Amino acid sequence: MKARSCILIILFIMGLLAAAILPPIPQPLSYHEFIDQRSFLGIPNFFNVISNLIFWVVGVAGLVFLRHVLVLPSQKTFTALSECWPYVIVFLSTILASVGSAYYHWQPDNNTLFWDRLPIATGIMGLLAATMTERIGVKQGLQWLPVLLIIGAASVIYWYWSELQGVGSLNFYIVVQVYSILLIVLLAILFPSRYTRGRDIYVVISLYGLAKLAEILDEEIYHFGQIISGHTVKHLLAGLAVYWILRMLKKRRLAERFDQAD
Repeated sequence: MKARSCILIILFIMGLLAAAILPPIPQPLSYHEFIDQRSFLGIPNFFNVISNLIFWVVGVAGLVFLRHVLVLPSQKTFTALSECWPYVIVFLSTILASVGSAYYHWQPDNNTLFWDRLPIATGIMGLLAATMTERIGVKQGLQWLPVLLIIGAASVIYWYWSELQGVGSLNFYIVVQVYSILLIVLLAILFPSRYTRGRDIYVVISLYGLAKLAEILDEEIYHFGQIISGHTVKHLLAGLAVYWILRMLKKRRLAERFDQAD
């Protein structure tokens, strides 16, 4: 297990080194030009703004569920209550993303985009730490949680700072997103979960991947009936991915092989 863990850490460090060495990738200004710019009820970019409600609803539902878990002596979601902290970060980041993304889509530019990306980065890092606690060890996952949060936040702060300096670089933010998801998948493949429903993480990642695809196909999806755009679909799919995390937590139990070991 130690050898596999070291390989994952080395991969992550290599990604950060690549981000530092490769030429900076600036944020294209065209990114802010979403196809659906319709306004309703005085709200600009209405559907891209209002679709963020799904993040608010799922995030609040997640925190309420974790609150119930903490006060129930017979709960079976976590073997150690401290395991809930990465998920607190995930659901809290989801709530903050609903506000940050709505703010961004109300007036899209790099300044407002910062508040959209910051909770996204911390949420992904929270999910990575949660996966580590369940597949490597509670102690290791919780030790890495603050480190990962700092790395995630720093990647967004660095991007925004670089834009202010006129040499915008998305390198570290891209690495944090891509490598974190890659590491979550590798953890799921290499290390068995201590809980049932472990394969649900593949559904979560698949939904997030579809969300990113919908984001790329923003214009194409909009022209297919001109109902909603790809970016709005992205929000709905990403919100569904977070809901699937909550669904997993509600349904899972300690895996039989670990229960017998206890």
